[in-house]
Amino acid sequence: AEEEATTASLNAKIDELSASIATDEADHKAATEIRDKEHADFVAEEAELVETGDMLSRAVGILEREMAKGGASMLQLKNAESLSQALRAMVDISVMSSSDVSKLQAFIQSSQGAAGDDSEPGAPAAAVYEGHSGNIVDTLKDLQEKAEEQLDEARKTETKDLHNFQRLKQSLEDEIKFANEDLEKAKKGLAESAETKAKAEGELEVTSKDLAADIETQATLHQDCMTKAEDYEAETKSRAEELNAIAEAKKIIVETTSGASKISYSFLQTARSQLRSGTDLANFAALRLVRSLAQKQNSPALALLAQRMGAALRSGEDPFEKVRGLISDMIAKLETEAEADATHKAYCDKELKESEEKEAAKTAEIAKQTARIDKMDARSAMLKEEVAQLQADLAALAKAQAEMDKLREEEHTAYVSNKADMEQGLDGVKLALKVLNEYYAKEGKAHTAQSGGGSSIIGLLEVVESDFSKDLAEIETTEETAAAEYERQSKENAVEKTTKEKDVEYKTKESVDLDKESAEMKTDREQVQAELDAVLEYLEKIHKECDEVAETYAERKARHEAEIAGLKEALTILENETALLQRGIAHRRALRGSA
Repeated sequence: AEEEATTASLNAKIDELSASIATDEADHKAATEIRDKEHADFVAEEAELVETGDMLSRAVGILEREMAKGGASMLQLKNAESLSQALRAMVDISVMSSSDVSKLQAFIQSSQGAAGDDSEPGAPAAAVYEGHSGNIVDTLKDLQEKAEEQLDEARKTETKDLHNFQRLKQSLEDEIKFANEDLEKAKKGLAESAETKAKAEGELEVTSKDLAADIETQATLHQDCMTKAEDYEAETKSRAEELNAIAEAKKIIVETTSGASKISYSFLQTARSQLRSGTDLANFAALRLVRSLAQKQNSPALALLAQRMGAALRSGEDPFEKVRGLISDMIAKLETEAEADATHKAYCDKELKESEEKEAAKTAEIAKQTARIDKMDARSAMLKEEVAQLQADLAALAKAQAEMDKLREEEHTAYVSNKADMEQGLDGVKLALKVLNEYYAKEGKAHTAQSGGGSSIIGLLEVVESDFSKDLAEIETTEETAAAEYERQSKENAVEKTTKEKDVEYKTKESVDLDKESAEMKTDREQVQAELDAVLEYLEKIHKECDEVAETYAERKARHEAEIAGLKEALTILENETALLQRGIAHRRALRGSA
């Protein structure tokens, strides 16, 4: 029941974790798609704003230079009444291309927001143009400033969105990671629970079979014990009856033959009459009866009694006294035998019961210890495999971090070098522009300067300046992004390293403790096994001593009845001979009286 509850709980936890992981992965995918779209929009917007800023910067530079020189072309630009007219005039004087003007008009419209739908392109900027007292240069500078502000705002927004996305991504990845770890642990726990349940069911089946066998054995043993108890009780009763019969026979012999034995044997010893041979015949008849009974019943005790009776008859002493003595000895022997039999049976029952109980207890203890040892060894092996995998992961993580450190160092070195080169080049271009602008703006030159050629050179340098500025900004943005990504990944690696190192430490300690406990329990099991071996050896010895092939109660009863009947018959023969002897003596006395 406990394992079933554990299994149900783990299944519910696995379902919950799987659903949570699926939700987090879906959120992660959706967030990544949104971030990719936002980044693409930012890249496009950044490129457009950078290009617009560069275009405005070039236009301002050219206009300032041309206005400083004056001329008919600038007169048309100054007479423009709206920004749209000013832009067309700039196209006419080749300050800007028509495509640049189209882009600039689009930028102006987007920056001014929603205006009247019926206005012509570029019209929304009229207020801007008029607000600067007709100065187109100030208007363009204002637009350039606005473009730079929008670019800064877009970059800040991109940085903020990237940071928020990285935080959300890190949070989701951590949740997925820890949920996967918990899911893996739950699956392992479920497998262990299923294994434990299967093992318990197998042990239950074996135990049930053993219990059924034990119950059957108990019933059989109980029946055997009852039968043996009944046999022992009947045997004890039979022995008591036998002892009573022998005691009664002894009493009869003592009471009835004491005087006759004195008369007969004293007479036989002096007169050597014919009565002596008749008594001898009766004695030998009794002897043959006892011998026959001993052979028939295969009784060593009766055989020994017959031998002693024969020896008594051959000794010439009083045979009746000898018989009485032999009967007394037989009674004492039977009493001793009965007492020894009862004591030995009680000893066997006690020792067998205690030894079998010890055997069952030691066997159960060994089985319990073996199950615990197997479980600890399996757990320790699993922990060692997990530690090995964690160590491999740590080695791979350290290698990846080292490669990442090397790459970051190379990228930063390249950045420092490229930034210095770009800043130096940009400063040189700015300085060259300053020199050229100051020269061509100066009055009273000693020769006629080639203003057209100078304007071309200045315009080209301005393009170069714009390209250098754009490349420098891209280099700095790339460096910032790479540095932020490096820091984020390094922190993740540090957290993962710490987590895995703690896992290695705890799991290694648990594995060592399990191995130590398993070794101690194996030592205890060996000691219990030695005790069980000693119990089994002693139990085998007790079985050899107590499990003798004994005759049944009916056989013992029949043998005892036959022995008692034979002894009574022998006693009857002796009594009859005593009566005959008494009649002979009376007859002789009668003859003597008549004589």
